[in-house]
Amino acid sequence: MKLATLRLHTSTAAVRVDDDSTATVIDGYADLSELLSDPDWKTLAQNASGATVDLARADYAPVVPHPGKIVCVGLNYRSHIREMGRDLPEYPTLFTKFADALTGPYDEVVVPAHAASELDWEAELAVIIGKQAYQVPEPEAADYIAGYSVINDYTMRDYQYRTLQWDQGKNFYRTSGFGPFLVTDYTLGTRIETRLEGQVMQSATTDDLVFTPAQLVDYISHIVPLHPGDVIITGTTGGVGHARKPARYIQDGETVEVSIDGIGTLENKTVIK
Repeated sequence: MKLATLRLHTSTAAVRVDDDSTATVIDGYADLSELLSDPDWKTLAQNASGATVDLARADYAPVVPHPGKIVCVGLNYRSHIREMGRDLPEYPTLFTKFADALTGPYDEVVVPAHAASELDWEAELAVIIGKQAYQVPEPEAADYIAGYSVINDYTMRDYQYRTLQWDQGKNFYRTSGFGPFLVTDYTLGTRIETRLEGQVMQSATTDDLVFTPAQLVDYISHIVPLHPGDVIITGTTGGVGHARKPARYIQDGETVEVSIDGIGTLENKTVIK
């Protein structure tokens, strides 16, 4: 099943995506954050019979607009770890992103000029939690995952590396395209790519992850409870602009496209102001 949050006139709505051209409104739920808070969210989505929406004119909001927490994982693809000259980690490297950093999968990303000198892309698989998870063992973790989506962990490298803590380079307002879909059934191993102005910059498969979604749910939930609608961003693959020689950063007016086969594609144009 494929779900989304759409902007409809002055409000938003949770929808079930029925095919490439139409979706059905899940009545009573303004977005997927609200829907996932209902223990029967999957049955409600499957049985939805609300208004039909033409996706050709759809305006997509961040797929889960109001996560209570977003836990990011750094250095989790073998290819990216190698290009950064590091050893494989024994434990996940965790940091946080705030919901304020999220934007729609096709929105413009507006970056303030003071943070625009080293703009970088990071294609990532997002894991969305479907029910409260606390101290969940890895073999049971899949039962706590609602689904998967696509995110660009858009990064201001100059801010990221000002200190040993990365959060400040990952949280600029409305800079992380998220969506367009939550897909409930997904198996690791499909192609993940970033294209900058149509040129492929990152290309790998999601089974290159060091720590899988199930392992991350296990590890994180032994630190803090994960709630419905919370998001785990699983890390990026090799090919980031900062690791290139010479470095290649996103410029004003350039479009970044991130895709994961079997889930979807987002596309954000960068505007520097």
